[in-house]
Amino acid sequence: MPSLHVSSLSRLHETVAAVRASHVVTLINVGTVVERPPTISAERHLFLGMSDIAAPVDGHILPAQEHVARLICFVGDWDRQAPMVIHCWAGISRSTAAAFIAACTLRPDRDEEEVADALRAAAPSATPNARLVALADAALGRRGRMIRAIERIGRGADAFEGTPFAMPLG
Repeated sequence: MPSLHVSSLSRLHETVAAVRASHVVTLINVGTVVERPPTISAERHLFLGMSDIAAPVDGHILPAQEHVARLICFVGDWDRQAPMVIHCWAGISRSTAAAFIAACTLRPDRDEEEVADALRAAAPSATPNARLVALADAALGRRGRMIRAIERIGRGADAFEGTPFAMPLG
């Protein structure tokens, strides 16, 4: 069974090494230096430059449909022979949204609420970026179910940085 793992930037290298990941997704502000782990080849690293915002803010990059389309394509092309690690700055918002999106992409038959519940159980601090979820809901034809599922689990516990976790694909 393939596995998805989520971490913060500060725990990226240790998470990749611990799970022996072959693929990495980075969702972080443009200009943030991210050193790709040495075991990850460039073609197996997706860098999505965006700010952690849900509405336009001057000087920031709003998550866009292009970001979500690239994420869905990357996840869909993943051979699932080794784990994938998804990270953002804190491992709380953009990366948890991407893990939720990835789980919904990989299992189109799986109930969105079940996926959201698995996310909350695995990561009490998860607060998925609402804009990323809404864009993915439209792209995946989920008719608002992804949005409602994330709204139902609500904001996660306050934390400066999330603890790395495995996202159940069940």
